[in-house]
Amino acid sequence: MSGLRHLPFAVRLRVPVMGVVERHGLLVEGPAGWGEFSPLPTWSAAEVAAARAAADEAATRPFPAPERDQVVVNAMVPRLPPDAAARLAVASGCGTLKVKVGDELSEDRVAAVRSALGPGVRLRLDANGTWEVETALRALRRLARFDIELVEDPVASMEDLAALRRRSPVPVAAEMCLRTVDDAHRLRRLQAADAVVLKPQRLGGVGAALMAAEIAAVPAIASSALETSVGLAAVLAVAAALPDTPWAHGVGTALLLAGDVSADPLLPVAGRLRPRRVSPDPALLAATPA
Repeated sequence: MSGLRHLPFAVRLRVPVMGVVERHGLLVEGPAGWGEFSPLPTWSAAEVAAARAAADEAATRPFPAPERDQVVVNAMVPRLPPDAAARLAVASGCGTLKVKVGDELSEDRVAAVRSALGPGVRLRLDANGTWEVETALRALRRLARFDIELVEDPVASMEDLAALRRRSPVPVAAEMCLRTVDDAHRLRRLQAADAVVLKPQRLGGVGAALMAAEIAAVPAIASSALETSVGLAAVLAVAAALPDTPWAHGVGTALLLAGDVSADPLLPVAGRLRPRRVSPDPALLAATPA
């Protein structure tokens, strides 16, 4: 889109997340403020195009009016060794933790995080579509003893998710198979999930994410794609505009960044964030490799 300013950025992660060690892309300035274009390496060409549209939307259109002045958010624990996972979970200060599973250390990692946090903190899982249906069932039956509130993407396809949901001891959420608004229609027809997890950048922006949530007709959780605080502001705008949900939103991932592009980053305080726009700091941008 013409008339917009584009600034490159690169920010390293404190720990690898599913093989990602650095987030890079473009910050986009327009009449409404700043947006972020930072598709993940695994995204398709269509998803990259949607990410570009999302950045342009954030830069040119106001965010929707928030329904609440604070948003409850979760922190995320990557596939780390159990002791490191527990330390990261405790340091987050959040009341809900999403723990990555699907590898050989899954059960030990979840056990370590639950032991470190005690019974008062909520745990959810994210398998990134690693399991087949029967494998997922066996794993979830073992992991349910840790009082798991939700599992995201236990299997990869929407059809498998629908089949698993009918037998799972844990509520299931869809993210990987919900990449377009049309996917939300299919999820609703299949009754495939108890909740949807929406990455606004992947879907094409704030407006598309809110539309997908309405069409899916199940509780919706806004979730980051490991953006900087500029991009997280759009995810937080979705979270603040969605109807009430029993689950925290996945907007606490600035905790995983080794640095940020803003001097006033969106870091959770007691597991909450206030919706706001974020502008990059020129000095911080100058310090990042382009």
